[in-house]
Amino acid sequence: MHQPRILRELRESGHVHRTVKAEVRENLLAKLRAGEPRFPGIVGFDDSVLPHLERALLAGHDLVLLGERGQGKTRLIRTVTSLLDEWTPVVEGCEINDHPYAPVCTRCQAMARELGDELPVAWKHRDERYGEKLATPDTSVGDLIGDVDPIKIAEGRTLGDPETVHYGLVPRTNRGVFSVNELPDLAERIQVSLLNVLEERDIQVRGYNLRLPLDILLIASANPEDYTNRGRIITPLKDRFGAEIRTHYPLTVEDELTLIRQESVPDIGADVPEHLIEVIARFTRLVRESTAVDTRSGVSARFSIAAAETAAASATRRAALAGEDKPVARVVDLACVVHSLRGKVEFEVSEEGRETEILAHLLRRATAETFRNRLGGMDLSPVTDKFAEGNQVESGELVPAGELLHRIGPVTGLAKVMSRLGMGAGEESPGHAAAALEFALEGLYLMRRLSKEDIDGVTVYRT
Repeated sequence: MHQPRILRELRESGHVHRTVKAEVRENLLAKLRAGEPRFPGIVGFDDSVLPHLERALLAGHDLVLLGERGQGKTRLIRTVTSLLDEWTPVVEGCEINDHPYAPVCTRCQAMARELGDELPVAWKHRDERYGEKLATPDTSVGDLIGDVDPIKIAEGRTLGDPETVHYGLVPRTNRGVFSVNELPDLAERIQVSLLNVLEERDIQVRGYNLRLPLDILLIASANPEDYTNRGRIITPLKDRFGAEIRTHYPLTVEDELTLIRQESVPDIGADVPEHLIEVIARFTRLVRESTAVDTRSGVSARFSIAAAETAAASATRRAALAGEDKPVARVVDLACVVHSLRGKVEFEVSEEGRETEILAHLLRRATAETFRNRLGGMDLSPVTDKFAEGNQVESGELVPAGELLHRIGPVTGLAKVMSRLGMGAGEESPGHAAAALEFALEGLYLMRRLSKEDIDGVTVYRT
């Protein structure tokens, strides 16, 4: 597709200049009318967060997303760029993306006067129109807004020359979407520098008589506790945002499952069956609801994602050591999750020293809930019959699938168990069969129909 390269061609093409907020509003309305996805990759917010976000964008508001860590705030902000036009014209070489119809910086205004309709035009993709800054205590006004560039001064320009200004992140995202993550962590004097951006739509740099009417959609994120705590954010700045939207963790197990499948790294080398992903999803929800966990900190969605990846990595390690061709994660691979991810959870002070014990207990509860959901009411007597004469079965994180199946022996109705666990056609490998049988053994133990003993990494099931 031909893109105009000078101002005259741009005018002849019929291009219409719109503000960023008008652009987002019109593209959002078009997607709403067409029934298209507006925020791809966002899970669990369809009936809660997204309607509020859509109203704020249609109203042309700058906004704040409030939520605990790992609720997808940054991911959601980044998807807003999909509502921008795919390509937009800018004055070629402009640091702050001036529109050719209405340049605002000194350099581009001079070029427009000199070149007229021959003003060169470049094109920016919407992915290049997004800026982001993680607020930290050492963030300066120069980082966000701009400062005097000593190199330009050394080249012979005077201090009064507006072209000696080195623009910060906010002006460089002009005509785009800018995000400030963890807004309350900004020092108060830095928060003050954002006031003009939000209210007057201009910037001031070290007393320069400089007015740049910025065209920006500003979206911030914050923890609710920090945002509402007096002293962490100045009241005038809070008043400048048009909308405050609360996010949340997935409300249902199904949403948690979808999130884990979507975000887990797919190329670790091992398959994680559906029933184990459900265990991880239920485990994550139980950790969030536990009174032993600091609710103000929350339990990030990264916890469940990392748990699935850790289980897959455990199965991959076993395959490498035991010579398996197609590793499949089993219940025994979930035990390492407790130790690997303990540091991702903030516990109450009173529970100090009991972190591993608490997580292990919650993991057993999650496994029992999944067993009741998947295999509850099913006749598992062919499995328990294997222990009728005092037999026992040894498993462990280094016991390959083939060896585990050999120790258990043939089990009548195994195909039905695998089907109930979500293992369909094409998943009849020894690894999947071993994963199904070991899950059945663990569930029978949790239902007090078998006993289990863990000794030095070896799990022994018996009557």
